[in-house]
Amino acid sequence: MELIGENYTILKNELQDLLLEKILSCSPSFFERLIVDLMVAMGYGGSVKDAGRAIGKTNDEGIDGIIKEDVLGLDMIYLQAKRWKKDATVSRPDIQTFVGSLVGKQASKGIFITTAKFSKGAIQYANSIDKRVILIDGEQLTDLMFKYNVGVSNEEVFVTKKVDLDFFEE
Repeated sequence: MELIGENYTILKNELQDLLLEKILSCSPSFFERLIVDLMVAMGYGGSVKDAGRAIGKTNDEGIDGIIKEDVLGLDMIYLQAKRWKKDATVSRPDIQTFVGSLVGKQASKGIFITTAKFSKGAIQYANSIDKRVILIDGEQLTDLMFKYNVGVSNEEVFVTKKVDLDFFEE
């Protein structure tokens, strides 16, 4: 069983690396749509048609997408998508700019998603402000894509079994 778990982890990590490579080879507008699709797959807003939209234009005021927090749209979540190289780092000023965009929209919630990593300063800043800003780096992004079946599909499913000891009790 331990060997199966280790091999599963190896395959998952390889798939996540491949996902990041594919994302980086696509256009910025594709990445913005991917983020909205992922949020919908995670249960935000209902369907892609109703849930939100990728803004995808220049002068978007620092907002790349908007998604309803729930099916009714009682609150909106603003999205920032940065498709940067895996070894790049999103720093505190990048997060401050996004937070400024949230203030301009009178929004209280935002998600900053990148294919790169976040600096320690960026993480500390996001945790210290009164706006609710979630940071998702490349590793977390591909983990969520894997978990919610966005950009991936099942190739083969193996079910492991164990003896049901309760069945054998008299």
